[in-house]
Amino acid sequence: MRRTVMRCARPHPLVALVAAAVLVGALPPDTGSAPMGKTAAAASNSATVFYYTKTKSWPTTYLHYAPDGGSWTTVPGTAMEPACTDWVRKTVDLGSAAGLQATFNNGSGTWDNNGGSNYALGTGTITVKDGVIAHSDPCADSGTGTGNQATVFYSTATSGWTTANIHYAPTGGAWTTAPGVGMTAACTGWWKRTLDIGTATSLRAAFNNGNGVWDNNNSADYTIQAGTTTVKDRTVTADATDPCAAEPPDTEAPTAPAKVTASATGTSVVVSWDASTDNKGVTKYQVTRTGGTKGTLVTDIGSTVFSDTGLEERTTYTYTVKAVDAAGNTSSASAAATTTTGDRAPAPASGTPLGTDPRKDPIYFVLTARFYDGDTGNDRGGSQHTKSGNAANNDPMFRGDFKGLVEKLDYVKALGFSALWITPVVLNRSDYDYHGYHGYDFYKVDPRLESAGASYQDLINAAHAKGMKIYQDVVYNHSSRWGAKGLFTPTVYGVRDTQWSWYYDEKAEGFEYDGLTVEPKSGKSYYNGDLWSTAEPTGNTCLNWGRPTGGKSAEGYTLYNCQWPSPTSGMFPKAYYHQCWIGNWEGEDARSCWLHEDLADFDTENTTVQNYLIGAYDKYIDMGVDGFRIDTAVHIPRVTWNRRFLPAIHDRVTQKFGTEAAKNFFVFGEVAAFVNDKWNRGSVNHSAQFYTWKERKEYSADDETAAIEQFTYENNLGTGNQPTSTNAFLSGNSYHTPDRSQFSGMNIIDMRMHMNFGDAPNAYGNGKDSDDSVNDATYNVVYVDSHDYGPNKSSNRYSGGTDAWAENMALMWTFRGIPTLYYGSEIEFQKGKQIDCGPTCPLATTGRAYYGDHLAGSVTATDFGTVGSASGEVATTLAQPLVKHLQRLNQIRRAVPALQMGQYSTDGISGQMAFKRRYTSGSTDSFALVTVTGGATYTGIPNGTYTDAVTGDVRTVSNGTLTVAAPGKGNLRVYVLGGPGRIGTAGPYLK
Repeated sequence: MRRTVMRCARPHPLVALVAAAVLVGALPPDTGSAPMGKTAAAASNSATVFYYTKTKSWPTTYLHYAPDGGSWTTVPGTAMEPACTDWVRKTVDLGSAAGLQATFNNGSGTWDNNGGSNYALGTGTITVKDGVIAHSDPCADSGTGTGNQATVFYSTATSGWTTANIHYAPTGGAWTTAPGVGMTAACTGWWKRTLDIGTATSLRAAFNNGNGVWDNNNSADYTIQAGTTTVKDRTVTADATDPCAAEPPDTEAPTAPAKVTASATGTSVVVSWDASTDNKGVTKYQVTRTGGTKGTLVTDIGSTVFSDTGLEERTTYTYTVKAVDAAGNTSSASAAATTTTGDRAPAPASGTPLGTDPRKDPIYFVLTARFYDGDTGNDRGGSQHTKSGNAANNDPMFRGDFKGLVEKLDYVKALGFSALWITPVVLNRSDYDYHGYHGYDFYKVDPRLESAGASYQDLINAAHAKGMKIYQDVVYNHSSRWGAKGLFTPTVYGVRDTQWSWYYDEKAEGFEYDGLTVEPKSGKSYYNGDLWSTAEPTGNTCLNWGRPTGGKSAEGYTLYNCQWPSPTSGMFPKAYYHQCWIGNWEGEDARSCWLHEDLADFDTENTTVQNYLIGAYDKYIDMGVDGFRIDTAVHIPRVTWNRRFLPAIHDRVTQKFGTEAAKNFFVFGEVAAFVNDKWNRGSVNHSAQFYTWKERKEYSADDETAAIEQFTYENNLGTGNQPTSTNAFLSGNSYHTPDRSQFSGMNIIDMRMHMNFGDAPNAYGNGKDSDDSVNDATYNVVYVDSHDYGPNKSSNRYSGGTDAWAENMALMWTFRGIPTLYYGSEIEFQKGKQIDCGPTCPLATTGRAYYGDHLAGSVTATDFGTVGSASGEVATTLAQPLVKHLQRLNQIRRAVPALQMGQYSTDGISGQMAFKRRYTSGSTDSFALVTVTGGATYTGIPNGTYTDAVTGDVRTVSNGTLTVAAPGKGNLRVYVLGGPGRIGTAGPYLK
């Protein structure tokens, strides 16, 4: 499968979202329907049915039932009798029947008929509580005897059980009849039962959910003493305090914040500190600033990072911090941190893109959720936390966050990068969605990435204050399998029978999924109560709604039609979503079908879909991001990009920030072409360079028709009749003004170099071969490996060796295009490890492992590629040989405009990876001769004095020829005409 979205192994559909559901029907039951299923028959041919009334507030409760194979009672049925607090009961004679169907009502037309499915009950003692069937007597042993008593609290916070029984035997006495007696909900996550144990002083016990799932302490049972005991996650606490009792007032203050640092960039200061500790938890921090002419400032924030902007120039400021808890207890002030601002930078105001030529900015690419954890409070493991192995590593999938990025911006700057590419920020929804490519609410930033005082806007502002850009990864091609909130979300068939009641969450009116907030009824954050229905929804188009498919799940459960979203079931409207799977990855269906079950494919030619996406991404443009990396761009027709999405981006930036900002708003598309030839298996419509061009003819006004017309027209023209460009090439030794009149607005990731970076010379040769078919290859984004693939479509992170990495970097930082590095490659992080295996293995064993352990400590950057100070583990990281190499490459590239924006040529040059580059604009005229690893001879070059930026060697050319000896693998020479001299200091490779 040829694409590069975040790939996860196909998740098992039976993810353990364990919760209860209340299903109150508006109509009487279907008294003529066949039984929906039954539990195994007990020896008795009677059933004692207990029904929970607390959530109904009915004055009277009736049981309307039919023995299996028998007739229904006359509506409304038989009145039930009071049993104990919140419970009524009725014992019915079933004759020879092995069970019954049942519904309940208040005698006045209000029914609980299990959402139209009726309740399928067996024999013996049965409880029905809020739609959940279980087995025990909830009124037995009420703890009112005169002997010894044991009050037992049992926690279901981990298991998610929606009811709990205790099966027990007083020491020396007999066991209760399985499954025991029902426990009562005491508070969120806790169940309670007081037991009369006579003269015994202890008891043995096991717990169950009333439906055959047991906690018997790994077959050892639990020993519980008289008095009050809690049992939580197999830990027994005797003489325990009531976990549901009101807590005493909190009078303990937090500890004072430690390690407060203040770092100035221009007239902005970023203050950070270690989190304080508190017996109940810190809720906010008070930052006090003194200095300048504006007096003392006191600011409350919710994170451990404070960005202070708009300060006076060349002024000393002092900061102290206090911690405050929920009770208002305040710590003592921290030690003071002092810093002095510099000159006011010409940076734009907060929320405004920096607006400079993107070719000046090397890119550092991070998976935000895996980079650095600044706030553990937003960490989330999700439904696959245990299955994936992440739980065993204490490594939740959502771990890193914006706060962590803000705290480590100086690390990225110290490496020398001035642009940060981050994975999608919109609210995701799937079983394994940390990567961001399963978008659900495109208008909402995922709360699992944000913290108080460290929102997405705070990250953008903090980066801009340091002169760094934010490139946001965006997805136009698809939503999550659960659709897109505000456009369309599918409803799946769900039935809370004895097989599936553990899976389908109770519906919670007014609760909206956000991935972070725990829904109060179920106690689960990964809520699905809004996604399913047993009754066929109005307007349903899914075929064979709720009928068994004939298949079984891995657990042996019955599978039903319309139970899981898919493109071919009719579950999604044809107007908004495509209805097929891709069959030919170089065919027209690659733009009009689904590529994975977790990626519901938008019909991007539909106006409503277009408006939904344009409106969503306008929001992030308005926040001041500096560009978009476009995921799966190849799966949307070029004509749709050129007609709708690219003009919308350009117009919005122009409207908000002006024409210069729009010109430099950097859009680069992932056009996945995993082949080593110039054209993707001969299909021009699926080749990366194709997307950099405007259309050459008019197509039908209807976008759907136009997409097919364009595909056919361009494929019939073939590869030999595509447009060409000289925008990346020098004319002799001269720079010429590029012709961008036919530029589409989308630049590209250089997939051909990426695929061939097994060795640098191969990548170099392949890259050059494609440059004449790209509108302007000097804007190509160039990387060795990424979150999806290593070179040559390898599924592992690059492991070619340190010397090879140094050589690759030397080429990327001097050849045309924008060098880009995937997080951690500066220390060969996770080299050779499988990049992604979904939830089938721990993230810690993959190329998407958590990087934060290498960043622990503090670091300040005095400039791009320059460390001011560093301590802790991050200091060790910054001392690694490739880091030193990278820092100097960035210093050299920033100092030589030809290496950033220059056109290139190999005419008159010998050498394997040798070229000349020039950039001319206004008073700037930068000309450089480059050779990587090997020697080279340059002929026909301008006469003059050339200085090597690596060694400082000076050569005077009077006959148009310069010969350079081989510098060695990973090393290079950059002879600059009239250059500034040696840049930086010798390192492990550049020397």
